[in-house]
Formats: sequence, C-alpha cells, structure tokens
Amino acid sequence: MDVRTAYETWLRDFAQDADTLADLKSIADNDKEIEDRFYTELSFGTAGMRGVLGAGMNRMNRYNVRRATKGLARYLLQDPENAQRGVAIGYDSRRCSAEFAKDTALVLCAEGVPAYLFDALRPVPLLSYAVRHLNCAAGVVITASHNPPEYNGYKVYGEDGAQIGPEIAEGMTRIIRSLNYLDCVPMDEQEALDKGLLHIIGDKEVDDDYMVEEKTLTIQPDMLREMGPKLSIVYTPLHGSGNVPVRRILKEVGITNVAVVTAQEKPDGNFSTLTCAPNPENPEAFTLAIKLADEVKANVIFATDPDCDRLGVAVRDKEGKFHLLTGNQIGCVMLHYILSTKKKQGTLPKNGAVVKSIVSTSLANRICADYGVDIFEVLTGFKFIGEKIQQFQDEGSHTFLFGFEESYGFLSSTFVRDKDGVNASLLITEVAAACEAEGITLYDRVQEIFAKYGYFVEKGVSKSLPGKDGLTRMQEIMKQLRAEPPKEIGGLKVTAVRDYQAGTITDASGVKPTGLPASNVLYYELEGGNWICVRPSGTEPKIKLYVNTNDKDEAAAHALNEKLCVAGSALLD
Repeated sequence: MDVRTAYETWLRDFAQDADTLADLKSIADNDKEIEDRFYTELSFGTAGMRGVLGAGMNRMNRYNVRRATKGLARYLLQDPENAQRGVAIGYDSRRCSAEFAKDTALVLCAEGVPAYLFDALRPVPLLSYAVRHLNCAAGVVITASHNPPEYNGYKVYGEDGAQIGPEIAEGMTRIIRSLNYLDCVPMDEQEALDKGLLHIIGDKEVDDDYMVEEKTLTIQPDMLREMGPKLSIVYTPLHGSGNVPVRRILKEVGITNVAVVTAQEKPDGNFSTLTCAPNPENPEAFTLAIKLADEVKANVIFATDPDCDRLGVAVRDKEGKFHLLTGNQIGCVMLHYILSTKKKQGTLPKNGAVVKSIVSTSLANRICADYGVDIFEVLTGFKFIGEKIQQFQDEGSHTFLFGFEESYGFLSSTFVRDKDGVNASLLITEVAAACEAEGITLYDRVQEIFAKYGYFVEKGVSKSLPGKDGLTRMQEIMKQLRAEPPKEIGGLKVTAVRDYQAGTITDASGVKPTGLPASNVLYYELEGGNWICVRPSGTEPKIKLYVNTNDKDEAAAHALNEKLCVAGSALLD
C-alpha cells in the first residue's frame, strides 16, 4: 500500500474520530509529512514502541496502542492459563499517557485477559516491581522516558519484571502486523469492572510494599539517620512521576532537609518550565534547581526524568560551583561506595557481581578488579541487566550487587528489574551522607576515585537522521563501516573490532565470539584501553557514537577524548 492510499484509508476508517480526522486533514497538502506518517508502521521491538504523537501508522496514537495491546493479549493467550495471571499497567505524566493506559487495560479485558491498572501515574520501577509482586504474566508502561514533549511510548515487560527480549518482541510483532486497526476494540469500562477483569490499583496495594523493600537497600541505615538531618538537598521530578515516591523514601529513612523545585513539582506533559527535553542528562534541566540550591545553600541536587527510571546529579565543589556528573561518574561513585562499604563491614560476598552495558565506562572494571568482584558486560538496554540478575538467581552463580548504564540508569536491588530512579535517589543520598560524615563533598569523592584509578572521560556524539531517508542513511553508514573497518582512529591503532551483529571479536590473534545476542553495534578497541562504539539508537532517529578515553593526567584524558570525538564523527560522515 502506497503512502497516499494508506493516508486515505485512515481518513475513511477513522472518520468518526473528530480529533484524528482533524489531524489528518491538517496535513492534506503536505506530502512530506504524509510520507513520514505512512511510509512504515511504528516499529515494535524490545523497547516496545516510541514515537511522535499524532495520527498515522508511524505515530503514537490510541489505535497503535490498541493494536499493540491486542497483539500482546493474543501472544499471552497462546498459554490461556498463564494469561489469566493478567497484565499490570502503569503510566507517567506525558500527553495522552492516562488515556493510552486505560485503552491498554480495556483492550486486554476485551480479549479476556485481566488488567491491573494503577489509579494514577507511577514510576517505571514501581511497575516492574508490581509485575512480580502481583504475579502477573506481563506489564505495560506508557512512557517515552526522557524524550521531548511531543513523544510518547509503550513498553512491555515480561513476567520477570524486565523489558521483553528479542524473541518475545518478534513473536508479538508478527501478531500485531496481522491485526486490523478496526478490530482492536476496548471493552466498556463498567462492563470490565463488573466482570472482574479490570482491577484498579490504589496507592496502598503495591506502593507500601515497594517502599518497605526499597528501605532494605540502605547499607548504613544508622549513619543515614545520623547524618540525614545535616544534609541539604534539592530535588526536582521534572514534572514527572518521581515526586511522590522519591520524597517519601527520603523522608522515611530520615532525610528531612529536601527542598523541591515547586515549579517542576506537579505533573505536566508539556514540561512547560523546561527549554530542553525533560532529560537529567541535560545541564539546562538543572537551571531552576541550581537557583533554588543557591537560595537554600544546598550542596547536592538530583533530578529524575518523567518516568523516574533515570537520575541526574549535580554537586557543588569547595569553590561553590556546581558540576553535573555524568551517568558514568554517578554509576562509579555508587559502585565504589557499595563495594568499599561492604568490604569494611565484612559483607562483600565472594561471588559478588556487577553488570554494566558495553557502552559504559571501563572505570567500573578497574574498581571491580580492585575489590575482587566479577563484572559482566551486556548490550545496551536495561533488560539485559535484568536478564543477568535472573540468570544469577537461576544458576546460583553470583550475588548481584549493582547494575548501571551510562545513560543515567542505576539499580542495586533484585526485586526491580529495570533502572530505578527511586533506588538511585536513595543510594546517591546515602553516598552524600557518608561523604558529609568524612567532611568531604560528593565532588571530592569523584576526584578521589579518579586519582586512584585514573581519569576516565566519556562523551557521546549523536547524528540525527530523521524520516525514511535517515533510516536508509543509518543502514548505509553501518554497512560501510563493516565493509571497510578503520585501522586507526585519531592516531590510535584499532587493536580489536567487536561486531555484535556478526557476533565476532576480531583482533591480531584471530576471531572469537562476543557471547552476546546479535545487535547492530560496532565497537573499536584502541590502544591504551581507549575505545569507540557506534550504534543506531533503538528509540530515536539518531546514530550514536560513544567515545571513552583514560589517562593518569586529567587534561590528557580530555584532550584525547576531544581528538577521538572529531575522528569518530568523521566515521559517521
């Protein structure tokens, strides 16, 4: 079906939906926009669906949500008994999130699958917890994480509380593509309630148990209670779902001096106080928080993204200047605290394990080696960390201690199987309290870690390639890099090439397997333990370059990183 025919089909099929019809008619003379909305269907993968809101096959809208949900139901109903365990459903503060969540619940009910729908917005980690806590067969979260306001998304979780893997995603995709949009109809809400298929989860049924579990993650609870009142913290939920649970957990462990950015406290799908995407990676997201921190004399600021699975941190140095820590720095300061504290306590397990993504800093490897802890690397996507946790438990091989991604995702529990902004907020607060007890700052701690293990600098470079042409260009770039792998980058020799799509690592000694699932990623190991990684984003129309350098000297590490960023960017051109 060509794009114009697909467009006219939607005009006809959804003529009774005034909003959809008006949106479609508004682009009647815009051939480029019609092509972008109808040249393909919104892709469904391990990260579910994510896209710009609007009418069309390649947009996030209630019809794509209903179709994906019927596909999920049909997939689960291949085992009818298992499907009766139901599906937990959560959502964040984005535009249409509540409506999409209700549509999800009622389409499941129409298929005879019980739905457990939260009564208000909740963080992603709470949904991950709920899947296991309620013994559900699956979970769904309506969120686009830290994307700009015009985006929303649909994430699917397996019974283990982690995002679904490639095999399940492919199975669901086949079913979804076989379904007609008009056949994906929700049940009437009252009928679903009367039949006992729709269950509304209130603020006590899951939240309280989650909080009890979260509090068990403190390593030095007595120290936290003693130092907590001495800390001065500023927190911003960036208009998202973290406001209630983050403030609650801090209060319950004794952290009383928390100032919240009032203008960013309430849910707001337009993120109206932000000039950037609601992403705690962006320095601009901290503008109001830094202003408040100066007013209340706080030394630590943290922010969670709209679905509260990511945490960003800014810390003040002795000269009074705030520094935004990178995701790698936050992960390593947390990791160092966990390992060093448990070693002092004599509670560091002999079979301890840490898991990080392949694009996260190698500083973590050095810290783990120093403490005799095994570190495992997985593909990008926290679901792979969740899979490792399950593997450790099934095999009894390791005790999971910590997992993180450079993209500001952290986890120190096993009862949640996704990155957890509530967990991370509690953990970074405990690290700050421990630093306060020593008379130093969090910034000082980061510098101490660098001084001991070497200075590591990590930067990301993204090349935006939107639309149909962009997708083709990304494929061409990766194909060209595979056809002509570089021998050197920025003057550094390439010592090994990891092609995760082919599943191979090629170096001077020959070819060996990566041991990881296939993924369209190229990773170049360089001299001196430096590296560059290239991969197309799975959630945005971008191709991403990760540049990691290290040196005993801070300035040298930064200079080398800048040089490799330029050389690496040239690879994408």
